Amino acid sequence: MNALTRIDRMDNLFPEMIRRIARPLWLAPEAPEEIRIDVVENDKNFQVRAEIPGAKKDDIHVTVDGNFVSISAEVKQENEERSGGRMLLKETYYGSISRGFSLTQDVDPKGVVAKLDNGILNVTLPKREGSSTRSIPIQ
Repeated sequence: MNALTRIDRMDNLFPEMIRRIARPLWLAPEAPEEIRIDVVENDKNFQVRAEIPGAKKDDIHVTVDGNFVSISAEVKQENEERSGGRMLLKETYYGSISRGFSLTQDVDPKGVVAKLDNGILNVTLPKREGSSTRSIPIQ
């Protein structure tokens, strides 16, 4: 590990420590900022991998409009530690999270397949035929 990596980790550590200390125990934790995604493209489709821990498949919605994809979910996350009946730490969150993004090509909504496995949503978005990107010559 080089010195820059260590400095970067320290820079990220202090704001997180301050946030945790400053937040009273009786307040609910912050909502996740957004759904984290990975998008991979091949000749026929886009593959999206989205992290949505705490969501059930009935609480996740995927919509496609041309080349715009939207993923939203109702999430309930609980992490509670007790000692002798007195609450020491409670990190419970319940609410909505969402993520929208544009792809380089329109999607065929009829062929979209989405599967949830252990908090990971995998979505296959087939490219629409005839909607490839075209370069326009400048005259």
